[in-house]
Amino acid sequence: MTALHPDPTKPLRPEQSLGDLFGELSREFTGLMDAHVELAKLEVREEVRGVTKSVSMFGGAAVAGVMALLLLSFAAAWGLAEVMPTGFAFLIVGAVYAVVAAFLALSGRARMAQVGKPDDTIAVMKEDAEWARQRRS
Repeated sequence: MTALHPDPTKPLRPEQSLGDLFGELSREFTGLMDAHVELAKLEVREEVRGVTKSVSMFGGAAVAGVMALLLLSFAAAWGLAEVMPTGFAFLIVGAVYAVVAAFLALSGRARMAQVGKPDDTIAVMKEDAEWARQRRS
C-alpha cells in the first residue's frame, strides 16, 4: 500500500493512547468550531452592513419623497398653472415625484435582494464534515 492509503487494519498512531487521541480530537474540534463561529460572525457583520445600506436607501427614498412633495411640488405646480389649468399642473408634478420615489424604493429593494445566506460558512462546514468522516474511518 502507498503512504496515501495506509493499511486499514493497522492503527495510524499506535504509540498514542485512546485518551490522547480523543483529547486531540476534542482540541481539533473545539478549534474548528471556534473558527466557524468567527467566520459566521464576520459574515453576519457583512450582511448587517448590506442591510444597513438598504435601509438607508429606503429612508432616503422616504425623506426625498416627502420633501419633494411638500416643497417643490407647490412651486412647480404653481409655475405650470400659469400655462394650464391648476388641477392638471398639480397632477403632473405629483406624478413626476411619484416616479422618483418609486425609482428610489426599487433601488433599495434590489439592494436588499443582494443580501443572502452565509455561503462561505456553509461551504466550509460541508468540507469540515467530510474531513471528520474521513478522520473517523
